[in-house]
Amino acid sequence: MVQNTKTEAEGARRRVSALSAGLLTCGLLGLVVPAVAQTADPSTTWTPLPGQSRNNATLPATGDPTATVDPTTAAATGDADGMTDPLGADALATDADLDVNARPLDLGRQNLRETTLDDPTALRTRRDLDGEGVHIGTMVLRPSISEKLVHERTNSGNRTFSETGLKGTLTTDWSRHELMISGEGYWQENLSGDGATDPRANINADLRLDLADQTVAHIKGGYNFSREDSDDPNAISGASVQSGIHQYTGGVSVEHDFGRLRGTIAADITRFQYSDAEFPDGTTLSLSDRNRLSGELRGRIGYEISPALTPFVEVAIGKVNYDDRRDSSGYARSADTYAAKAGIAVDFGEKLKGELGIGYERQRFEDSRLDDLAAVTVDGNVTWSPRRGTDVDLGLSTTIDPATTAGLNGSVIYNLNSKVQHQLRENLVLRLANAVEWTRYPDSALAQNAVTYTTGAGLTWGINRYLDLTTDIEYERTDRNGSASSDVLTTSIGLTAKR
Repeated sequence: MVQNTKTEAEGARRRVSALSAGLLTCGLLGLVVPAVAQTADPSTTWTPLPGQSRNNATLPATGDPTATVDPTTAAATGDADGMTDPLGADALATDADLDVNARPLDLGRQNLRETTLDDPTALRTRRDLDGEGVHIGTMVLRPSISEKLVHERTNSGNRTFSETGLKGTLTTDWSRHELMISGEGYWQENLSGDGATDPRANINADLRLDLADQTVAHIKGGYNFSREDSDDPNAISGASVQSGIHQYTGGVSVEHDFGRLRGTIAADITRFQYSDAEFPDGTTLSLSDRNRLSGELRGRIGYEISPALTPFVEVAIGKVNYDDRRDSSGYARSADTYAAKAGIAVDFGEKLKGELGIGYERQRFEDSRLDDLAAVTVDGNVTWSPRRGTDVDLGLSTTIDPATTAGLNGSVIYNLNSKVQHQLRENLVLRLANAVEWTRYPDSALAQNAVTYTTGAGLTWGINRYLDLTTDIEYERTDRNGSASSDVLTTSIGLTAKR
């Protein structure tokens, strides 16, 4: 009896020892396996269990844990190692995926590729998934409001002012066609010093109609307000408040592809209205003789050499009609306009796209005392992304600007500008801008040619999804023939709330 008892006790001790050894082994495996998984050679292939994939997607249950996926399926999903990846190669784990306490660990989730802090797609992808904006039926409104404190130093003095801005876009989410409305407005209030405020506003709408597979129509309209620059030759000398310029635009265009040929026909109208100039003594001067309506009809045809290169030619004719038959100086400034240019459009996808055209434009006035205003035109724009997170915009433009000075037909304005935006961190963006503007007057005896240089830099820090901190510095210098140059240095800091 005693011997049986000893035998049973000995067996119990052996079973307890075996159980303890098993628990200890499981514990060690629990510590070693994750460490090995994290330090494993990246060239080794992770083998899923039946019905399991890297991103927790369901695979065909073949019963063979080493079964592979059809190469055509792997090619369709874009996963080089043959595992289905429904979220894409650059997918990001959500906060819930990274929270080990939220649910049991998933080996498939652990194999997701990681993104560094320098990867500009990290925050951008998260924000895209968040769906910014306010949904109004089938439209999305993205509004913002900004408040800046600005200091401006010029040759004539300094001033400090606040600038409040409103900005927004409204975009449709239709299955066909699209309407986009964008607008912004800024107004200023002087806090110290003297100087004219510079209110400005604009709103533009573009309705795209998909008429057929190869035919697209656009209906556009817009409004812009700005104030005449006191340094402009058309400005009123001695006025405390220069004239406000109201510009209304509208147009329609139809584009159609004829195989390799691409044709466009368009009609545009523009209306200019000028408010009265105000003097320090309270008197005003009417500038209604500058009010005018212009229209233009243009056609363009291009030939697609390849999907990336399309040479084109474009011609346009137009008419400018002033409200008053003759202006305050007795000149009939209504005119006919003619323009033609040739160029090439390039499209290499998101990396590089744009166009460049060189041509000739002439404006012929009704008044024989005014010479024709003609110029060689250079127009173009290029959008280039040399690397992810860096965008470069280059622009060239030529504008013919009629004048109101007695005996002067107008000026030709050439503008070259560049903008660079680089994402230093996921929430920190650097902005650089440079521009050169050359204003040439054919009759230099009545007005001075001018060259304006502008350079600036700024930073935008995304405090969170709804609030940005911005800071900017800009320097502008204008040189005129036969007169002293003018310099303007502007610095600002502000907050922008957005939705």
